[in-house]
Amino acid sequence: MTTTPDSVAPAEADDLEPITENTFVAHAGGHDDPPPPIKGLRRLMFWIIPANFGIFSIWGSSLFLLLPQQITAEFGDADKVANLAIASTIGAFAAMIAQPVAGQVSDRTRSRFGRRAPWIMIGAFAGALSLVGMAFATSFVGLVVAATLMQVCYNFAQGPLSAVMPDRVPTKRRGTFSALTGIGTMLGALGGSILGSMFFHNIAAGYITFAVTSVVLLGLFVVINPDYSSRDIEIEPFKFLDFLKTFWVNPIKYPDFFWAFTGRLLLYTGYFVVSGYQLFLLTDYFHVEHPETVIPVLSLINLVGIIISTVISGPLSDRFGRRKPFVFASAAVVALGFLLPWMWQDVTAWIIMTAIAGFGFGMFQAVDTAIMSEVLPSAKSFAKDLGVVNIAATLPQTIAPAVAGIIVLTVGYAGLFPVAIILGILGAFAVWPIKSLR
Repeated sequence: MTTTPDSVAPAEADDLEPITENTFVAHAGGHDDPPPPIKGLRRLMFWIIPANFGIFSIWGSSLFLLLPQQITAEFGDADKVANLAIASTIGAFAAMIAQPVAGQVSDRTRSRFGRRAPWIMIGAFAGALSLVGMAFATSFVGLVVAATLMQVCYNFAQGPLSAVMPDRVPTKRRGTFSALTGIGTMLGALGGSILGSMFFHNIAAGYITFAVTSVVLLGLFVVINPDYSSRDIEIEPFKFLDFLKTFWVNPIKYPDFFWAFTGRLLLYTGYFVVSGYQLFLLTDYFHVEHPETVIPVLSLINLVGIIISTVISGPLSDRFGRRKPFVFASAAVVALGFLLPWMWQDVTAWIIMTAIAGFGFGMFQAVDTAIMSEVLPSAKSFAKDLGVVNIAATLPQTIAPAVAGIIVLTVGYAGLFPVAIILGILGAFAVWPIKSLR
C-alpha cells in the first residue's frame, strides 16, 4: 500500500510495513525520507509547536526569570550575580550530560509506543516534580539541587522530542518543520517570560503552573501523534565504551557534524551571554525600578520579531535549498542589535535591540534544526546524535552564566555586548565549511 504522509488514516496504521532496524538504516545520515507519520504530517507539524512550548516555557520562565528573582529575594542582592552563576552553571552542566544520555537511552528503547514517547512523558512528570521542589526550597543548596534535577528531567524529554524530525519528517519539509519548531521554542521561551512575570511576587505558584502546563502539552503531543512500535528493532549489545562515545563524534570522520555543532555552540553562547542576564541588566545597567512591568513588553516585541523572521526564513530556505545565507544574515542582524545598548546606555536602546535581535535570531532558529538533521552521522542513533548536537544549545547555558558573571564582576555589564557580538560572528563563519549544505 502506497500512502503520502498526510493520507495515513488511523485505521490504516496497523497495515503499514513494520518498522525495523533496516528501515532506519535505509535513510542513515538523515538525507532520505523516513516512514510517514501514522496520523499524518500536518498533525505532527502543528503539534510540534505546543510540545516545544511546554518545555521551553520552563526555560523562559524558571531559569531566566523566576530563578534569578528567587535567588535575589531569598538570598540577598549583594551576591546575586555569583549565586545565579553557580546555580545556572551546575544545572546546565548536568543538563548537558543528560540530553545525549537520554538520546542514547531512547534510541535503545523498545516499546509498543515507539522509542521516544516513554521518555518524553517520564521527563515531563519528573521535571514537574522537580519544579515543585524548587517552589518549596528553603536553602540555596536545596534550590540548586532542585533546579539541577529539573534541568536533567526536562532534557530527558527534550532530547527524544528533538529526534522526531529525522524520525518522521521528509527531507524537503524539514525547513518548514524546523521553522515551526523554532516558533514553538521561542513562543515557549518568550511566552514563558511574559507569563512568568505575572508570578514575579508569587514564585511558587509560577513553578507549579508551568509544571502542570508542561505535562499537559507533552502528554497531548504523545497521545495525538503516536509513533510506530519499536519492538521489532533489534537491540544492539550494550558496550560501555560505546556509551562513553555518546559524548563524542569524530570531527575528522564527520566534519560537517563538527562544524554544525561548533556554529550552534558559538551562536547560542553569544545570544545567552546577553539574554540570560536580562533581569539584572534591567535593574543594574538600565536602572529600571520595576522590571516585571517591562519584561512582558520586551518579550512580546522579541516574540513578534522572531515569529515574522522564522515564518519567512524557514519556507524560503526550503524553496531555495539553502541554509547558510540565513545563518550569516542572522549573525549580522543580531550583532547590529547588540551594538545599540553597548553604545547607548538607555532602556530605549534595549527595547530597539530586542526587536532587531529577535528578528535576527529568528532567522537562525528557522534553519538551525534543519541543518542539524542533515548532518547526523547515523539514522540508528538519531536521538543520541541530536543529544550531542543539543549540547551546543545547553552548553551555552553552562558557559554563559560563568563567562557573563566574570565579565560583569570584572568590567561591568557593558562588557557583555562586544563578547556576544564576536561569538555570534564566529559562529556564523563556523557554518561555512559544511559541505553538505548550501
